[in-house]
Amino acid sequence: MSGHPDDRWNAVLTWLDEPLRGATSGLLEGRTLLVKDLIDTAGVRTTYGSRIYADHVPARSATVVDRVLAAGAVVLGKANLVEFAWGVLGTNPWYGTVRNPARPGATTGGSSSGNAAAIAGGLCDLGIGTDTGCSVRLPSAACETVGLKTRLGNVPIDGVFPLCPSFDTVGPMGRTVSDVAALWSVLAGRPVPEPALQGRTVGLLRRAPNLADGRETESSDAAEAWVGRLEALGARVVEATMPGPSANTWPVFEHEAARSHAATFPSRADEYGDVIRAKLDAAQRVSPDAVTDGYRALLEWRQLVPEVDLYVSPCVAIEWPPEDADEPEVRLPLSSFMRWVNLLGWSALAIGNLQLIAPADETVLAAGLAWERG
Repeated sequence: MSGHPDDRWNAVLTWLDEPLRGATSGLLEGRTLLVKDLIDTAGVRTTYGSRIYADHVPARSATVVDRVLAAGAVVLGKANLVEFAWGVLGTNPWYGTVRNPARPGATTGGSSSGNAAAIAGGLCDLGIGTDTGCSVRLPSAACETVGLKTRLGNVPIDGVFPLCPSFDTVGPMGRTVSDVAALWSVLAGRPVPEPALQGRTVGLLRRAPNLADGRETESSDAAEAWVGRLEALGARVVEATMPGPSANTWPVFEHEAARSHAATFPSRADEYGDVIRAKLDAAQRVSPDAVTDGYRALLEWRQLVPEVDLYVSPCVAIEWPPEDADEPEVRLPLSSFMRWVNLLGWSALAIGNLQLIAPADETVLAAGLAWERG
């Protein structure tokens, strides 16, 4: 059940001898798909990337799995991931490192690392990933594939092991924007938007917003490289900045992560890997006042009305780290241009390292389809 001769990237945790099939026709007819192993599949081992759930077999599938089967997709198996989806590198202490087909030796990015590597390596057409701080977009950028962080609440998250419910999203991954838009349509139950960039105002972001955590965010001029094409497709590109929250929201992340793991942490702390154990240890000590301030800042920031139709930025503004980099060292620099989108609850599409951001899924998909079709 677990091995496949073509998987030289260690992208798949469980490869099914008999793929899961539902309807024989539909929008995803015959398309092969891997489900991130954070997402429940009835009768199929679902580990959440952990040692604790190594032999866990759910009785029910997540709604998103039922939806893709009903649309004709063929589920080949479960994709490797960072332990409990909390990390930015494609490493896992129990199931090994996912290797990058597009950038050999460089990280695949986390946490939906197996999905992106499998798509880039030709093992499947599509993937269902999750994105709580960058986890669909970072691997898509690293592996030169396409991934959508969906707007908070647009796609059901039942049957998905929670990390931080205030930020958790499920999103489609694929080789092209068209593929991702079709899978999004099935996951969200909405029609695929028409391509649209003509007449849109696009804000060019050179710096990630300050998150009031005392840390200077990364800056980059990488998005300049895409301006000419955006303008040729009828968009008006303007310089833009993004205001940040009024208080540090990281305590909210820690508070919710601690709650998500309360049944097994700290009681079974020795069964967690070093990286996530250190994060959950810190989360035990978060101050209730800081959590309250973080929620207040988050609610206030989420009232933000953008000054442009959508934004363009890179996904990643630093050199790609090697696959064995130190996770705590690279976590914030690597995710700087992405994680703020989760805090706002907005949508963001990664086309390789190009990131299109807006409040609505339809806006970024329409722009991405226009970009792809030229």
